Amino acid sequence: MNKRFLSTSFAWCVGMFLLVGCGATTLVSTPVENIDALPLKISELTDIQKKHWGHADLVLDTIPGMSVDRAYKELIKNRRGDMVVVAVLDSGIDLDHEDLDDVIWTNPGEQPGNGKDDDGNGYVDDVHGYNFLGESYHEQLEYARMLRLGIGSAAQRAKAQLKMDKEYPMAVQNKQQYEQILQVVKNADAAVKKELGKNTYTKEEVMAIEAKTQEMQQHIAVLSQMYNYADTIEEVFDELNEGIVYFAERVNYNLNKEFDGRKIVGDNPYDYTDKKYGNGNPNNRVVDESHGTHVAGIIAGERNNNRGIKGVANNVRIMSVRAVPNGDEYDKDIALGIRYAVDNGAKIINCSFGKSFSPNAEWVYEAIAYAAKNDVLIVHAAGNDGENLDDSDNTNFPNDHKYAGVEFADNVITVGALSPTYGSEMVAVFSNYGNQNVDVFAPGDDVYSTMPDNDYDFQGGTSMAAPAVAGIAALIRSYYPKLRAGQVKKIIMQSGLTTKTNVIVSGDPANSAAFKDLSKSGKMANAYNALLLAERISKGYTPTDFNAE
Repeated sequence: MNKRFLSTSFAWCVGMFLLVGCGATTLVSTPVENIDALPLKISELTDIQKKHWGHADLVLDTIPGMSVDRAYKELIKNRRGDMVVVAVLDSGIDLDHEDLDDVIWTNPGEQPGNGKDDDGNGYVDDVHGYNFLGESYHEQLEYARMLRLGIGSAAQRAKAQLKMDKEYPMAVQNKQQYEQILQVVKNADAAVKKELGKNTYTKEEVMAIEAKTQEMQQHIAVLSQMYNYADTIEEVFDELNEGIVYFAERVNYNLNKEFDGRKIVGDNPYDYTDKKYGNGNPNNRVVDESHGTHVAGIIAGERNNNRGIKGVANNVRIMSVRAVPNGDEYDKDIALGIRYAVDNGAKIINCSFGKSFSPNAEWVYEAIAYAAKNDVLIVHAAGNDGENLDDSDNTNFPNDHKYAGVEFADNVITVGALSPTYGSEMVAVFSNYGNQNVDVFAPGDDVYSTMPDNDYDFQGGTSMAAPAVAGIAALIRSYYPKLRAGQVKKIIMQSGLTTKTNVIVSGDPANSAAFKDLSKSGKMANAYNALLLAERISKGYTPTDFNAE
């Protein structure tokens, strides 16, 4: 999965631009009937709300957040909890970020920079985690690698070729279309600047222009449409340029059958016995390698430093496991990364990645089972294809059932993404879903979090929803450390809020479904309710369906 995301709402709207030519538990504080009766939020979110919406309370704010602020105010207060290590199995993390530097895990048995494996865990200089990618960054998607190397069964390669035949020309076309739109907007911008005699202007000034030519009318129409998707034309330029880079990388690296991003690492990624590779530096390698940093901030951005953001969880140390490139991850890296996290004390592993082909999936399944045996919870992103994962054609790896219909482990929770708008549009347009293959939904669209070089920005994806749930899991494991991973998963699923309303699926107004049917729990993760239920479970209370699969 490519880890650089466009603004999802903007990307969706660009597509439209091209088309026009240019059941709650008893612990839920508010019954579902009352939630459904909530007035829809008509006013736009303020800048503060946009940056913090995932922590809002649905009942109090009419924003489908996770009631994190309410949990701290009413339940956590000044309570002390256990420290919980959360491994972020992802791209590299900016370990020196001002909002993360005090929550980064440090290996107590390792001496930094001496080139030795001081603690004897098999990894040299792994002070803050481990880097399974070496100095590599760009990578192919798995099906491109399969076609390049001729691996997998004949049926798998045939499926991979069909995928390539569809995706490669689409990426080329999208890159060209973004370039064309950029040029159209540039022309309109230049014409309006000349007309107004100034280098900056507002939407109101554009709309006040009395067009004397058809060409000027067209320029105004173009800019007017762009203002539907961004507050300023400068932001439009940024989004379009980001889109061009995104699709250029898909063409040049992700879908390029001749590209080999792994050769600089020096291992054979399809040989599980070849384990002497990588290094102890899990930092991001370039500024654009921002995904892991963003994810880490959602989980555990420092809450009391008066900077940037506040993560969901307060008693966390982030272990950085660099294993996800700008392209599809390798099964070997993920399997070894999970085992590394388990062996070095992580109680939760956030896995904001996924892919549709997995030639060595069994390695990862065995690692998941190993994590389950050691009481480690894995939080996994559902994926961003807007697909129903219950459809047998829509595979998403890794998973906890091996496509056999029965879960082989109880420690994996798969998360779909919500948008900030409560009502029919609250499921993010890109989010995968599935009554059997997605467990719960959480805030994931336009989430504000940490970025490399002490920066902050919005990103969207189920990759952002997963760490939100990982943060709730960390709260539970901090304040109720005797609860096991499988219990934590069930608490999160059963304590969420649900709704009877129908929602738009995959961004298609013609495609709607009851929200409760889009995931196994039918619910939105809620930190406040999860802590209430964890309290009761820790005291011996057992809901009638708590032990049900």
